[in-house]
Amino acid sequence: MAALSQLISFSRASCRLSSVTKAWRVVRHVSGLVELPETHEMLRKTCRDFAEAELQPHASAFDKQGRVPQETVKAMGELGLMALATPEDYGGTGMDYLAYAVAMEEISRGCASAGVIMSANNSLYIGPIQMFGSEKQKQDFISPFTDGNQVGCFALSEPGNGSDAGAASTTAKEDGGNYILNGTKAWITNGFESKATVVFATTDKTKKHKGISAFIVPKPIEGLSLGKKEDKLGHPWLLNV
Repeated sequence: MAALSQLISFSRASCRLSSVTKAWRVVRHVSGLVELPETHEMLRKTCRDFAEAELQPHASAFDKQGRVPQETVKAMGELGLMALATPEDYGGTGMDYLAYAVAMEEISRGCASAGVIMSANNSLYIGPIQMFGSEKQKQDFISPFTDGNQVGCFALSEPGNGSDAGAASTTAKEDGGNYILNGTKAWITNGFESKATVVFATTDKTKKHKGISAFIVPKPIEGLSLGKKEDKLGHPWLLNV
């Protein structure tokens, strides 16, 4: 607290940064107040070493060629990075979201594309199933997606409404014990390589945004076709479905 009090008690005059050196001293003073737990620091170092050795030298080629090699994703899976905040019961690493943030920062430092692929699998695909799925859904659609051998994706955005979930035009109609989905999704990270996706579709238009439901759709599946791969620097696995 003494260090924090000293920082806060700086006069207006002393806080005027007249040089880069003075600014760096203040930043260093503040950063010394926060330290990562030992486990998280070990994770940070592991991810930084991996990013510098395996990602950074190839990041430019990944972007230009529009690809991320399967071996890279599998290597991240072997490090436990594809399901960091997922319980070990489902094959995850069993860490927390601080660990996830630390790992994401270091992986993205080496290759932004690898960071996006990792993020989509952790947060967008596994996250909703882990939070709201049934036990069977967790066993079937989380456990096989934690080691990098399979990845999932998240289908929310559409050509006409981007990330505005409330304006989604994709519909889902019940047909016996199943649902039939009709619509087009766009800009789906991991779209080509994913083996399952969480799809958002309107089930009751009268309820507006409250009438939208999420469906787990395995891939490939009859009726689902993949569109063109988008030529977007930094996000090689992007497509319309």
